[in-house]
Amino acid sequence: MVIFLSACFSGEVVKITTVQNGTYGGLEEEAIAKLDEIKSRRGKKEINDKLKNVIDETNHFSVAEYLEHYPEARGLAGDDYRVGGYDVINITVYEEEDLSRESIRVARDGYISFPLIGRVMVDGLTTSEIEALISRKLAEGKYLWDAHVSVMVIGYNSKKFLVLGIVKSPGSYALKGRERVLDAISKAGGVGKGRDSTDHVRAGKKGKIVRTLNPDTAQKQKIVINVDIQGLLHGGEQDSNILMQDKDVLYIPTAEHVYIIGQVKNPKSYALPDRELSLVEAISMAGGFTNIAARNRTRIIRVEDGIEKIIEVRVDNITKAGKKIQDVNIKPDDVIVVPLSFF
Repeated sequence: MVIFLSACFSGEVVKITTVQNGTYGGLEEEAIAKLDEIKSRRGKKEINDKLKNVIDETNHFSVAEYLEHYPEARGLAGDDYRVGGYDVINITVYEEEDLSRESIRVARDGYISFPLIGRVMVDGLTTSEIEALISRKLAEGKYLWDAHVSVMVIGYNSKKFLVLGIVKSPGSYALKGRERVLDAISKAGGVGKGRDSTDHVRAGKKGKIVRTLNPDTAQKQKIVINVDIQGLLHGGEQDSNILMQDKDVLYIPTAEHVYIIGQVKNPKSYALPDRELSLVEAISMAGGFTNIAARNRTRIIRVEDGIEKIIEVRVDNITKAGKKIQDVNIKPDDVIVVPLSFF
């Protein structure tokens, strides 16, 4: 059943109805089938509800705002990797090869066991700090003076980040030293290129890093940092290529799209530009109407607050009668349907 929300359409440029029981008020079967296909595909979740709620409810910062509020993050650029539980390291003592050890796994509590000096806390230390610590303890125990020690991380297991969204291999990845946003995207196989020629999918302009500040403390909190993914991927906006941190979640959303089907010259999905887009502009983007289009029965199928609506527009009344002010702005996930004229 279709419920009319406006007055008689004869004198109106735009008429709005709501959809009930899947009735679309005279659309051809082919258009309805295509519409159902789009709705089915569009309904698939990119992220789970928990992450979506965190993104929606957490304070957002641009990269510039983040660095202004947390200036200590700038210093991380020169910071070496800090060892943690479950990492694996090699330790070489050049003066005494018998003391050298390979594949030492750091315990969950951050300790390792080393000949002569016993248990040593290495959690949170860089490799150079561990070298100095072992050399000092060997000297304090009067085992070896001025030992030359080398430490190398061979297994990165203590720090991880997640990459989700439109990437080829979403999942968890080990954080190895000073890795940045582009490194994280590369580890995840790069941004997805699309499904097929009629439904091209690309990354949205803004990616999001959900970052946990002060983890494992009473001051723990989450923030969201918005990064310019498109700028990064096209070689610009390098300020967004910030360092990844332990427990980060990098989410790359699909670009917001409008779907245009029916009697236009290039029916398919189109990424929305970074500005308002009107119905007339969207149809122009799709190559314009075909010669058999029912221009004045153009429809926009839209879901707002869980209610599916049909917005029927007399396009000629906008373009030919000079009523540009009555043009309808397009919203993300709108489906524009241009029916076949019955002559």
